[in-house]
Amino acid sequence: MAPMSVSTPTSETAEAPHRAGFACFVGRPNAGKSTLTNALVGKKVAITSNRPQTTRHTVRGIVHRPDAQLILVDTPGLHKPRTLLGERLNDVVRTTWAEVDVIGFCLPADQKLGPGDRFIAKELAAIKKTPKVAVVTKTDLVDSKTLAEQLIAIDRLAEELGFAWAEIVPVSAVGDTQVGLLADLLVPLLPVSPPLYPEGDLTDEPEQVMVAELIREAALEGVRDELPHSIAVVVEEMLPRTDRPADRPLVDIHANVYIERPSQKGIIIGPKGSRLKEVGTKSRKHIEALLGTPVYLDLHVKVAKDWQRDPKQLRKLGF
Repeated sequence: MAPMSVSTPTSETAEAPHRAGFACFVGRPNAGKSTLTNALVGKKVAITSNRPQTTRHTVRGIVHRPDAQLILVDTPGLHKPRTLLGERLNDVVRTTWAEVDVIGFCLPADQKLGPGDRFIAKELAAIKKTPKVAVVTKTDLVDSKTLAEQLIAIDRLAEELGFAWAEIVPVSAVGDTQVGLLADLLVPLLPVSPPLYPEGDLTDEPEQVMVAELIREAALEGVRDELPHSIAVVVEEMLPRTDRPADRPLVDIHANVYIERPSQKGIIIGPKGSRLKEVGTKSRKHIEALLGTPVYLDLHVKVAKDWQRDPKQLRKLGF
């Protein structure tokens, strides 16, 4: 399968120089950052889940256009840390903010601004030079009156904290409303630069990390409220099978799903292994779409005791 590339048609003029740079979406956990990244790039590159705090890796999605290359950095949500993992995630967020060319603050249209939004806006106000765009997400969930009230509240929030939004853009990633417009408004805020990545690249995350994320997403889906943050996935091996003919390739993937306590093992495996089987089936579909080749997926569940609080285990699991 040829790598997919996303291009938004624009009228190229001789005067318009090519721009390229980094944008990151911030916001409370579950504000629609990953879904928006995926909609802009046009392919699944960031883990999306209706559980807050599921994005752990900085996943970059790349939007290729004739006039620009927009590289999207998807950070974990900033939050009050309760564990060592939480503190590390917050450090990742702040470092990312300091290094990008534009910050998009995602605020869901269907939720009134709360202390979490104010906390992030205050942090953003301290970053003076970087332009900030307010992205009002999930507009498909509200009527026009509610949306108008939210837009006014967001404008006031910046005013109170002594900064101005470069743009305020309402979007619906699910309904694909104004997603292209958002890209059009982000591009002029990028520096003049030749493309930073080859045409056709969608992400610079190693494939193994993305495969681990897809398995983790499928594992999270089945256990809703029981194990939101206790799951980590490590791909131990990913190799093309050697005895296959060139027209029928197969990739063998061996991965471990780590949980924190023995009692959680049964939850992930399910009665007679049914849940783990479902995780395998679901993630394999996405992995095959990502790699463009059939996959044999071998999953094992292991216990890494209290890994979120143990620096040694965190290192081992890639944090």
